[in-house]
Formats: sequence, structure tokens, C-alpha cells
Amino acid sequence: MTETPEQRSRIMRAVKGGDTTPELIVRRLAHRMGYRFRLHRKDLPGRPDLVFPRLHKAVFVHGCFWHGHDCARGARVPVRNRDYWTRKVARNRARDASVSSSLEALGWGSLVIWECETKGERDIEERLNRFLST
Repeated sequence: MTETPEQRSRIMRAVKGGDTTPELIVRRLAHRMGYRFRLHRKDLPGRPDLVFPRLHKAVFVHGCFWHGHDCARGARVPVRNRDYWTRKVARNRARDASVSSSLEALGWGSLVIWECETKGERDIEERLNRFLST
């Protein structure tokens, strides 16, 4: 089915920027593991999704499509406006790399958890434990 420009605009306006389902999964899991964190600290580059101030660690929960993950969902490029979306995802990836470098320069560690990885809570738990315990 083909949407009209008005329908497409309504759909895109509904895309959430924060408190997404994958982010909520990671937050619940980290809290259940006993870690306490802050959300979306504006004073850090990239406004990380979860911030562990005492540990100087930040976690980003990236959507596969929006950040160009190498999974099936991330590799998908919309048929319409293909050039726009290719450039947009490339800019997002470049910004992600810059944010990671900036955090490292400030003495912070960062971890990216991809949307597709939130299906396996055991794997996320192991990654969070390794990341936050070092």
C-alpha cells in the first residue's frame, strides 16, 4: 500500500525519540541487576540513554534502522527517497562515532546495545555486567 505524503508525515511524526521499547527493556534489566542510573544527561555528548555517573559509563540503545546496524532491519533502505535515507543514516553513524570519541576523551566508557539485541535478555545482561564491572 502506498501512503499519501500526509499519511507518511503523520507516521513519521509518531516515531518516538526516547522511552522506546528497546530502551525500556535495557533500563528494566539494568535496574533488576542492581545498577542505578540517570537518563538522557544533557551535559554529556549524545545524551546517552542510560548514564552510570559513579562508574563514568554510558549506554546507548540504538534503533537498527536509524543507526545503520548490519542486521536485516538496519540494512533495509526505504524505496522512496532512497538518497535521503542513505545520507541520513550515514550522518547518524558519523555522529555516533563522534559522540563515542568525545565521551572517551572525557574519560567515559560507552556501550551500544542494538534494538535487535534486546530480544535476548541473557546476552544483554552479560554485556552490561562485563561493561559495568570494568
